Amino acid sequence: MAYACFLRDEYPPFGDGPYPASLELPDEPETRDFKSVALRPLLLVPHLVVLLCLLVVELLVCIGSWFAIVFKGGLGDNLWRFSRDVMAYALRVEAYGLLIHDQFPSFSLLADAAGADAELLARPS
Repeated sequence: MAYACFLRDEYPPFGDGPYPASLELPDEPETRDFKSVALRPLLLVPHLVVLLCLLVVELLVCIGSWFAIVFKGGLGDNLWRFSRDVMAYALRVEAYGLLIHDQFPSFSLLADAAGADAELLARPS
């Protein structure tokens, strides 16, 4: 996803090779509450509606990013940041829906505002 949305310039390796985009997940919970697991699909409905709208906008941003890269030679910080935040939101919703963790995702695009500036500095030029 990072390569397809113009977040990284390096082509992803096949297999288990190193890649600069990574995802760290919390440890698996020891016990699960039956009610929270059973109601999880209903809890995800608002997130899925928001995510669908964001992914439609992200598709337009990816097309615009492609034109910006072709004609200007680079991608603006705002387009890059929006793509990064939409992909992070999609991964949070997916991880919650697939029972990878039990923390209900926030509706905020940027969940970790403290690390955002450091990630922007690490962004490929």
